[in-house]
Amino acid sequence: MSLRRIIGLTLLLTAAFGSWYLSQSLAQRTASHATADADHDGFYLRAAKVLGTDDDGALLYRIEAEYAEQRGPSEIEFQNVNIHYASVSNVPWTLVADHASIGEDQKRVTLTGNVMAVSNEGFSGDVTEIRTQYLEFEPDTYVARTEERVQIRIGTRSLTATGMLALLQENQLRLESNVSGKFVP
Repeated sequence: MSLRRIIGLTLLLTAAFGSWYLSQSLAQRTASHATADADHDGFYLRAAKVLGTDDDGALLYRIEAEYAEQRGPSEIEFQNVNIHYASVSNVPWTLVADHASIGEDQKRVTLTGNVMAVSNEGFSGDVTEIRTQYLEFEPDTYVARTEERVQIRIGTRSLTATGMLALLQENQLRLESNVSGKFVP
């Protein structure tokens, strides 16, 4: 065998080994990226509707949002949210917020940003509005609570407080502290 053939065969083997090594290296990188992306894969929805049901499958409430996105394995975030109770639940409340999230336990909805709860049959039978920037809401038990500042309007009366617990089905409201109000006869 001539020196020329030995050098050519060596170059050919080096090129073959190099291309094999490069293809294996790229395959491992692609697999590691796919695994990393799988941890962050989730869904997103536009014009999302989530239905909440009782143990028998009857509709209790409906969450509507302009946008919903899965964050992590068990958290969903919503934007521009409306929550309505079904008429059979006898809870005449609608909740609206800029953002909402449902966490891992899926029993609590956290509402943030321009949160408003409205009822035409609210407390004392008057139109009632509750406004705050943060509200934890348990739709299955009809309980809403916050430790933040709240403003409440019941008809022509207005109250502000820090912290609140609202039992929406029973139309009961408990204000925690710094309560002040304006009552027009």
